[in-house]
Amino acid sequence: MNYSDKVMDHFINPRNVGELENPDGVGQVGNVNCGDIMRMTIKVVDNRITDINFKTFGCGAAIAVSSMVTEMVKGKTLEEAVLINRDDVAVALGGLPDKKLHCSNLGTDALKAAVNDFWRRTGQPQKVVKLEDEHLEQESEEASACCGSNERGCGQPSNGNPA
Repeated sequence: MNYSDKVMDHFINPRNVGELENPDGVGQVGNVNCGDIMRMTIKVVDNRITDINFKTFGCGAAIAVSSMVTEMVKGKTLEEAVLINRDDVAVALGGLPDKKLHCSNLGTDALKAAVNDFWRRTGQPQKVVKLEDEHLEQESEEASACCGSNERGCGQPSNGNPA
């Protein structure tokens, strides 16, 4: 699989890795059955993302996507940040192989989930936005919440036995 130089750079040298202390918003998406799980924590001051970190369990593309998303949104207003979509991330990375495009969904959805968490915490539920992949809103780790990829056992029955 061929990756752009930018994807490789963000994979080998990821930016903003870790978890912020006392975050203003936390978003986690993905599913252990798929192998890709992204968690983003944000700090918000005057409606702007002043800091953002991520922790990702997944493939190199998932790590690169997480890193790129954090760079794309730092300093943006919350409303600007949630407008960033999977295509924006893929373009910023110089493209992603078709088999890895679902990773860009996870990245933007982890961000949106963190912003949604902030809005809920601060009494602004009317601002909550939908995630790009509907299934990611589920908190369940059942196979039905899977990203749809056939990688890393996705789609296996919830008892863990191969289909």
